Amino acid sequence: MLSASKEVTKAVGPVVEASGATGSSFGGGRRSQAKFKGQDYHAELTLNLSEVTKTQKQTVTVNGKNLRFSIPAGIKDQQSIVIKGQGGPGANGGPAGDLYLKFNILNDTSFKREGDDLHKEISLDLYKALLGGEIFVDTLDGKVKINVPAGTQNDAKVKLKGKGFPVYKEEGKIW
Repeated sequence: MLSASKEVTKAVGPVVEASGATGSSFGGGRRSQAKFKGQDYHAELTLNLSEVTKTQKQTVTVNGKNLRFSIPAGIKDQQSIVIKGQGGPGANGGPAGDLYLKFNILNDTSFKREGDDLHKEISLDLYKALLGGEIFVDTLDGKVKINVPAGTQNDAKVKLKGKGFPVYKEEGKIW
């Protein structure tokens, strides 16, 4: 879902008089208007947590213009990226404004995301906790086998290295 909103403010430039050897020696001055940057646009993009585990290409339409851009893996909820020059047109030959995209990330998984870490609570039966054994746990990449040590206590935590969330703008680095 993409909603683009355009804040409308009209910039009216002052008239600047240029003087010097070319203007005043011929009996008249040149006039030029100041250049103004175009309006910045702001839009929001809603994605699922499972979609932002890998870098992806996305196409959005802003003011009738299709824009294709990359969303880096590991982007966080409420994080913004800037796409330079894709806002409103500049005034008097000024540069175009920028497009600010804010991301809303919805959790469609059974994990809880805290930074680049993913957390999931698993229930063990009493015999596995006391005697130990093997269990299979879901990750974003599929199931992995974990060895449960004998005498595992309540609220024990196991870290699965390399099975967390991708680090933003560090392709291939998983926390």
